[in-house]
Amino acid sequence: MYRYRTTIIFRLAVAVCLSVTHAACATFVFEEDVPVPMRDGTQLMANVARPEAEGPYPVILMRTPYGKPGKDNGDMERYTAAGYVMVAQDCRGTGTSEGVWDPFAYDVQDGLDTQEWVGTQPWCNGTIGTAGGSYLGWTQWASAPGASPLLKCAVPVVPFGEAFPGLAYYGGAFQLALLMGWGTAVGGVNLQPNQLQESFLHLPLQTYGDQFEKPIPFLNDWIAHNTNDAYWKQRGIDGRYDEVRIPILNIGGWYDIFSKPVIDLVDNVREQSEDRLIRRNQYVIVGPWAHGVGGQNCGDLDFGPEAKRDIGDLQFQWFEYWLQGKETGVEDWPAYQLFIMGENRWRGENEWPLKRTQYTPMYLRGGGKANSSQGDGTLSLEPPGEEPADVFTYDPENPVPTVGGNNLVGAKAGPYDQSEVELRDDVLVYTGEVLAEDLEVTGPVTMVLYAASTAPDTDFTAKLVDVHPDGRAFNLCDGILRARYRKGPEAAEPLTPGTVEKYEIDLWVTSNLFKAGHRVRVEISSSNFPRFDRNPNSGLPFGTDTELHPATQTVYHTAQYPSHMLLPVIPR
Repeated sequence: MYRYRTTIIFRLAVAVCLSVTHAACATFVFEEDVPVPMRDGTQLMANVARPEAEGPYPVILMRTPYGKPGKDNGDMERYTAAGYVMVAQDCRGTGTSEGVWDPFAYDVQDGLDTQEWVGTQPWCNGTIGTAGGSYLGWTQWASAPGASPLLKCAVPVVPFGEAFPGLAYYGGAFQLALLMGWGTAVGGVNLQPNQLQESFLHLPLQTYGDQFEKPIPFLNDWIAHNTNDAYWKQRGIDGRYDEVRIPILNIGGWYDIFSKPVIDLVDNVREQSEDRLIRRNQYVIVGPWAHGVGGQNCGDLDFGPEAKRDIGDLQFQWFEYWLQGKETGVEDWPAYQLFIMGENRWRGENEWPLKRTQYTPMYLRGGGKANSSQGDGTLSLEPPGEEPADVFTYDPENPVPTVGGNNLVGAKAGPYDQSEVELRDDVLVYTGEVLAEDLEVTGPVTMVLYAASTAPDTDFTAKLVDVHPDGRAFNLCDGILRARYRKGPEAAEPLTPGTVEKYEIDLWVTSNLFKAGHRVRVEISSSNFPRFDRNPNSGLPFGTDTELHPATQTVYHTAQYPSHMLLPVIPR
């Protein structure tokens, strides 16, 4: 069943986060479904594994909505043998825990209440570390600000900390495949892949959760709350980075759904925590991975054996240092361990963005026929003069398909050849000259676009692509901006049709060496479906449309309107 397959993806994130080689034949005490009382009286059930010898011990805590691991989980054997207690808890309303399952809503308070309960147990020595990936990464961040003094460290893998800007909405557009694909699965609706794709077409979006035999109310809530209001602030840490007082090791991937949040979370604590020592002890590792981390293959590319990292061993070293006081070299790690794709090697850095970054604009150029890879669109370091604009029709009935990228559910994740997508006339393609020498791009990427539309509201998308000498074109990062939010997420304003506007599109982050012989390419369009919802071009309140309308889009590249991709170039 599709739900089963989706859940397995998330469990892989949990498994890779903890999995380490362990000694055989260790024995431990295992208690199943131990009730943990929350402040409102709800009982959340936890499995507890502890060494046979009398404690107390440091505790590794995991909170999951995907079914807590049982006695046969190898990590319980490994960690108890090393002198830890493991506590794995079902989130509210999942597994055997009481309450109503409402994703993200109670994890802040339930996480804190669970920490306090752990601290009262005779087998706890007063120190807790948290672990897990994906949603389990979120549950760690949820209870990190203002945490119990018992919490000493965390290792969130592929995490997020804010459900609105880091998960649900991106540039004002709704992350349709991720939220609705994942939401239907955890909402108890079993869909085959073709059924899921069909469900993405449902209109109006505000009744998305009603289309199934078993309604899922929270799917409709996610559409109804399309700004960062009190609903979402309850489902995030609400910017409380100054209250984080524990060392954290974040682990993520350039093609993960949380590639930007995994870095931003660490950056924000390093800048804002009230504890100077804690600011110094925030670390991040970002590899050439999607939501499953640690391997050397992602999408259609093999990044070589150096890409492999033993995530479980890194986590174990972290816990041994912070919970057991053992010297494992953790404090000698660079704050940012980044994998440079293309060059396919790791490099340590001390800050993000890198201080030596040279932000370099690559300007869109052409003779007015940049439609598809067969057109005349080019990229240049030289600003444009007076050039004809490029025009395309965005038809939400025939959106540009998602092919790779930062996905999890409903679309492939990772780098894939974009050649077929680039044959469409509604995709503007701008390609640079063959590089005479290597060009490294590491950091946040922004597209500055000057464009007009015949619609009162529409979307513009941008994608950065590495074109190989054989013509294959692999996506690196991409972004979207809903036109009504062009002046900021809190400043919705309709378009005046035909008026040229400036759009700053956030493509999130990447690290890639464009090798000599390769070319830099930029794609511009107005859809990326089903990753993002289709903009109906009507300007009506979000989620209410039942009809879709085409729009004519005009992209400018002139001295007055110098559209360009701003690349974080790293001198070599």
